[in-house]
Amino acid sequence: MMQFMLLFSRQGKLRLQKWYVAHPDKLKKKITRELITTVLARKPKMCSFLEWKDVKVVYKRYASLYFCCAMEQEDNELLTLELIHRYVELLDKYLGSVCELDIIFNFEKAYFILDELVLGGELQETSKKNVLKAIAAQDLLQEEETPQGFFEDHGLG
Repeated sequence: MMQFMLLFSRQGKLRLQKWYVAHPDKLKKKITRELITTVLARKPKMCSFLEWKDVKVVYKRYASLYFCCAMEQEDNELLTLELIHRYVELLDKYLGSVCELDIIFNFEKAYFILDELVLGGELQETSKKNVLKAIAAQDLLQEEETPQGFFEDHGLG
């Protein structure tokens, strides 16, 4: 089971975090800070898997973003690497070529896509097509709930 996923920049700025195991906020901050420092200190040619404290960490850099997952010792690192890649593919399909700014300005969509893919720390849906359908349905629902022209009709626009 995945314990958590972090997305952070090359400068060490946290852009997205999803925790599947409960920890106090203070401990989350400490874990995040230590893990970001550890990953950023590694050389580019080094392996993307590492054992850190009592978890296995799998990370992958795409452009200026690091996607980092912590998981239990008995979990498969290659499967987690594939999950990261699948998440990036979905973000690319939805946002275009995903970059740090896309995550910053569309963080709610990034969380939604992650929630469609992973539930409770376990891979929920392997089909990109099904995840994209769910996102399209959510977008449609959101558009229906947002009345078009409401502000203009009421002299507020």
